[in-house]
Amino acid sequence: MHLPNGQNVEQTDQQRNNSMITKVMLAAALSLTGATLAQAQDADMSFFITSANPGSGADLGGLAGADAYCSSLAEAAGVTGKTWAAYLSSSAENARDRIGEGPWMNANGITVAKSVDDLHSENNNLTKETSVSETGEVINGRGDTPNRHDILTGSNLDGMLEGNACEDWTTSGEGSAMVGHHDRTGGGDNPTAWNSAHPSRGCGMEALQGTGGEGLFYCFATD
Repeated sequence: MHLPNGQNVEQTDQQRNNSMITKVMLAAALSLTGATLAQAQDADMSFFITSANPGSGADLGGLAGADAYCSSLAEAAGVTGKTWAAYLSSSAENARDRIGEGPWMNANGITVAKSVDDLHSENNNLTKETSVSETGEVINGRGDTPNRHDILTGSNLDGMLEGNACEDWTTSGEGSAMVGHHDRTGGGDNPTAWNSAHPSRGCGMEALQGTGGEGLFYCFATD
């Protein structure tokens, strides 16, 4: 059977197949390009809030345990080859001295601070929308259920030790640790401070939840 323009059915079917193959190859190329861009963006991530507490409230296994947890979450999110430090102060080390020099970028490709001084100034870009988890998810804040805006820091506004930081992050019992508000709102002496809003009621998970938290903390890449 021949078509009016002289082409036969077999030729027309072959043209359709070729066109379909071209479309599939183009879609695959676009998909791979998108994946490459996503991987490049993920690889640039150098700041996040932990999506969950390791399991024992403010007992994080000390600074070493908190750092290891930051690393494990980053690797699970596909970011490898970086050295991570928790933004936590202890009697041995201040938070601001252990996180590198910056700049720092979140999982969505947004720069949150250019340097340590910028981080601890009013010029930083830390908000509820930018202080996201290792997977780029927004963390619940005041007005959400449950409220998770109390972020463990043990630090004052300058990023230096404030209080005993739940015995240097080794207890989930009595004690207290300074927390910040990642959504920059709430109660306390400095309700809009991301790193030093008020002390926690205790060091266990129930006590941390009592003021609007879940034992989350900030992680920064030091390199």
